[in-house]
Amino acid sequence: MPKLVARGPGSPRHSMKLLSALGVSAVLALALCGCSGSSTAAKSDAPGGGGKGGGRRGGGDVPVTVAKAKERDVPVEIQVIGNVEAYSTITVKAQVGGLLTDVYFHEGDFVKKGEKLFAIDRRPLEAAYNQALANIARDQASLGQARANLARDEAQAKYQDTQAKRYAALNESGVISKDQAEQLRASADAMAQAVNADKAAIQSAQAAIGASQATAENAKVQMGFTDIYSPINGRTGNLTVKTGNVVTANNMDMMTINQVEPIYVTFSVPEAQLPSIKKYKDMGVLSVRARPQDAETAVNDETGSLTFIDNTVDMTTGTIKLKGTFPNSNHQLWPGQFVRVTLRLTTQKNAVVVPNEAVQTGQTGSFVYVVKPDMKVESRTVTTGARVDQDMVVDGLELGETVVTEGQLRLAPGSKVSIKDASGGGRGGGGRGRSRG
Repeated sequence: MPKLVARGPGSPRHSMKLLSALGVSAVLALALCGCSGSSTAAKSDAPGGGGKGGGRRGGGDVPVTVAKAKERDVPVEIQVIGNVEAYSTITVKAQVGGLLTDVYFHEGDFVKKGEKLFAIDRRPLEAAYNQALANIARDQASLGQARANLARDEAQAKYQDTQAKRYAALNESGVISKDQAEQLRASADAMAQAVNADKAAIQSAQAAIGASQATAENAKVQMGFTDIYSPINGRTGNLTVKTGNVVTANNMDMMTINQVEPIYVTFSVPEAQLPSIKKYKDMGVLSVRARPQDAETAVNDETGSLTFIDNTVDMTTGTIKLKGTFPNSNHQLWPGQFVRVTLRLTTQKNAVVVPNEAVQTGQTGSFVYVVKPDMKVESRTVTTGARVDQDMVVDGLELGETVVTEGQLRLAPGSKVSIKDASGGGRGGGGRGRSRG
């Protein structure tokens, strides 16, 4: 039989449950007392007893920094990154083959148009030229001989013809035989053909002289190619062949020359800007400024003009290619260099501007906080325009109106403000100052 155990109020297990319940109740009571004490202390410490925002309701103003809307002439510009391109690039090649005997410049030198650059051994070409001159003299002698032969044969032909006619008359009279008359006629006809042969020999000699003269002229031209001169003003590049090497005609790039005065800067702008560019270009020359990317100030800007607008918009990028031409007299721009390009379209006269930091962006667009005479602010929607230095062109403000430039995050339409001076004064007004104390 199982043994039954009684568990009444006096049992040990019942006592343990009771003690646990009393402990939990004590902890909850202590926690409630602590929260009540903290709330009371907070209320007693708050200035004016108003809790959160009590100081603001007590008359505190929001300290802000302000600026006046002003007028200035604002340039309308497009700023992009461009690439410097040589005005012209010449690849120097030898037009005749031979031994390279002299180089008259150093790599990287600036050379002038017509300056001598290379010399190639000209002795083989001089020999060919002298041979052509000798051939001319030989052909001229042959021409003289052919002319002498012609004169002799013409005289003989004239005599033979006269004799043949005389004997033909005697033959008709029966004085001589017909055979004799015919022999003289044949001799006269043969001499006439010899005259024609002499005339052909003269023409041949004249043609030979012409060919020899052409050969001599060609040899002279080839000799002129042994001295290579610079075709442009520019800067020489890497020299690919040194003195003592044999160069091949029209088959070897000896070096390149880049013309850097003037020089091009190529850049692309969005196609949406094309109508404005065309409009202002029709009105006059558009100014372009280029600044190397490592330059910090506008002192290093190179000024030129827009000289080229491409005839096609790049369909892959939606941009159009432009070129500006720059004098580059100080050689600041270098072919292949990336530069900051500023294309000035026009100048907006008497534009109303405010500092950039005054313009805020909201759900409905750009706006500024305008400080009214009663020191309350008004939210004013504006239309922004070009930026210049630290200012921005805005439409929607009047000249001289005061706008907030710092402290906008604590403002709402109708907020009352206090203007901070340059030393930071004006911060101590209202509840904010008391909360710091």
